[in-house]
Amino acid sequence: MDTTPKQNLGISAYHWLKRDIIRGAFQPGEKLLMSRLKERYDLGVGPLREALSQLVAERLVVAISQRGYRVAPMSLAELADLYDARAQIEGLVLKLAIERGDDSWEAEILARAHTLAKVMEVNSPDELLEVWDTRHKAFHTAIASGCRSPHLLQMRESLFDQVERYRHLWLQETVFSEEALARKRQEHAALVEVILARKSDEATEMMREHLMTPVPIITEVMKRRGLA
Repeated sequence: MDTTPKQNLGISAYHWLKRDIIRGAFQPGEKLLMSRLKERYDLGVGPLREALSQLVAERLVVAISQRGYRVAPMSLAELADLYDARAQIEGLVLKLAIERGDDSWEAEILARAHTLAKVMEVNSPDELLEVWDTRHKAFHTAIASGCRSPHLLQMRESLFDQVERYRHLWLQETVFSEEALARKRQEHAALVEVILARKSDEATEMMREHLMTPVPIITEVMKRRGLA
């Protein structure tokens, strides 16, 4: 029996639901009613349960015994822990990448940095957020890939997924600001310079600081929105 269509529906449900949770279409602590999800995504219970189970594993959704599912809560304590863990892992991954990366790794970093710096060529605020975020992830992934450790990269990806809801609050707050974008361009250019110069200690410290910059802004947004 061909199960591909069912598998595709489950994957689609997962991506759609994850995107909507990250972007705040469902609020922290909100109950995810199956009837509402079926109507919103035009999908059956099977694919939705599959998606919800995967999101429970990623800590974006909480399963309530005999009572369905809720969006995982957000807190300042989790914000601080996730960002610190991510900065520590990224620092380690970068240190290894500088030790192990080759010429093609350097070339990929330069290419991704170039496309990220040109991100203003878009037509709307929504497109700006989408394009910048995609290119930003590609830039950092290119840097990390040089570590050549699938297990470390998997840990990094898991932390990135968990931090996305918090990070999206920062994106919404700052990515439309030309000043914020210019500051990020300067940070990225400085990072590339020290990475390609193979200055390991300086690069890892700079990377940690770079990753931690959104935390005060996210903290302020969470307090303002009553999420803290």
